[in-house]
Amino acid sequence: MVVKLIDEYPNDDPNPKMRGYELMTNAEIFRGRYLSGFDRPTALAPGSLHEYKFSLHAVDHVFKAGHTVMVEIQSTWFPLYDRNPQTFVPNIMKAKPADYQPATITIYSGPGHDSSLQAPVMSAR
Repeated sequence: MVVKLIDEYPNDDPNPKMRGYELMTNAEIFRGRYLSGFDRPTALAPGSLHEYKFSLHAVDHVFKAGHTVMVEIQSTWFPLYDRNPQTFVPNIMKAKPADYQPATITIYSGPGHDSSLQAPVMSAR
């Protein structure tokens, strides 16, 4: 899974070139096959639920008033990262064309499946 933290500029930004612009401030990737440990790559069963936790701590960014904090989640990031075949193969670098399949990823949110974004809030000076 890939998670991105994005600063979306407002449509009435004083700089017309920045109106609606989406600035990716940080991103992280983690393969589900390693949820049980890097020493035990394991296939994820279709329909099973798994918790992912990401720490997007590599950059400090101030979201200005009027901007939107956007979180984008996706299951592949090709060509920036090697292709995700969406099927379990022993070695992704040796995946064959037939290993690449479409997949539906569902993000659950609500009672029992709470999603959250934790970010420090600084007072304006």
